[in-house]
Amino acid sequence: MKTYPVSPNLSTPRGYSHVVSTSGGRTVYVAGQIAMDKDGSVVGVGDLRAQTTQVFENVKAALAAAGATLSDVVKQNTYIVNLNAEALSVIREVRGQYFPAENPPASTLVGVTALAFADLLIEVEVIAVVD
Repeated sequence: MKTYPVSPNLSTPRGYSHVVSTSGGRTVYVAGQIAMDKDGSVVGVGDLRAQTTQVFENVKAALAAAGATLSDVVKQNTYIVNLNAEALSVIREVRGQYFPAENPPASTLVGVTALAFADLLIEVEVIAVVD
C-alpha cells in the first residue's frame, strides 16, 4: 500500500511527490535505463525528447519483466547531461505521458556532465513497490 503524505512546510511539487510511504509489498529496483533499443543501438542521438521516450519505454519494459508497472514506482532518479530550462521542460512533458498527474513518484533530478556513452543525454532509475 502506498500513501502520499503532504507537509504544509514544503513547496507544492510540480510533477513529483515529496514523500511516498509504503507498507508491505515487494520492492523492485530498476537499474539506470538509457536510450538504447533492444539491439544496443542508441536511439535519438542529439534528440532529448526521443531519448527520454526510449528511456521511459525501457523503464516500463524492465518493470514488466519483474511483474510491476509504472503505477508501482515510488522513487525516480533522473540524470541529465547539460541540464537547462528547455531540457527540464522536455523531460516533464514526456514523463507526464508515463506517470499520473495525481500521486506521481518521489523524484530527484541531477544535472551531469556525461553518462556512460558519449551519445546519451538522459538516464533514469526507479524503485517500485508492488502491492
